[in-house]
Formats: sequence, structure tokens, C-alpha cells
Amino acid sequence: MDTTLLRRFVTTAEATNWGAAAKTLNMTRATLLISIRKLEEEVGGELFVTVDDVPTLTSAGLELLEVARPVVRKPAASAAPKAQAKAGGKAKASKGQGRAPAVKGAPKPKGRRQSR
Repeated sequence: MDTTLLRRFVTTAEATNWGAAAKTLNMTRATLLISIRKLEEEVGGELFVTVDDVPTLTSAGLELLEVARPVVRKPAASAAPKAQAKAGGKAKASKGQGRAPAVKGAPKPKGRRQSR
């Protein structure tokens, strides 16, 4: 089972409504509902009953919550250490439209220079 789906499920089970759960997860409500539907397909039954935009766990949802909480709350130390991204170099300014890069060994283009 996908741990991302389980994390979304646990957050929704602990939230007061669908909107609050979606905001906590930094996603849209529709995306959250799609994730929950996908998890329900994997489990093979309904996990929530919604009344007035408040998700209430079903008996299958309660059983899954007991299993999912330890998996989601597992400390990150057991995961592989992530490499830190190195800082980027100095950003270079754009030279504008139509300026071709200099080619080594090629003659310089003769053109009119813009006045100031």
C-alpha cells in the first residue's frame, strides 16, 4: 500500500472536514478525494461516510486507521539519508533577443551598433 495514500487518509481522519484536511496536506479538496477513493478501491470498501462535509470513519476505516497510524508516524531516521542539494552558481543575465553566442574561431559578425 502506498504510504502517501495512508498519510492522506490519517490526516483526513484526524481533520474536522475535507477542506481542513486538504489545506493541511497542501492540496486541493478534489485531489484529496481522488486519493481517498483510490485507497478505498485498494481496501475494497468505504472508509468514510460524509455528512455535512464532515468525514466520519466507517468500521473498515477505523481498522485501517489503527494499522496506518504507526506506519505514517514512523520516525524518518529509518529512511535512507537524503543528500543535500548544493547551492547553485551565479545567475547570468539575459543578453536579449537575437544575440548569437560567440563561436570560437569564427569571425565576429559585422552589424550596426545601437546608439544610446
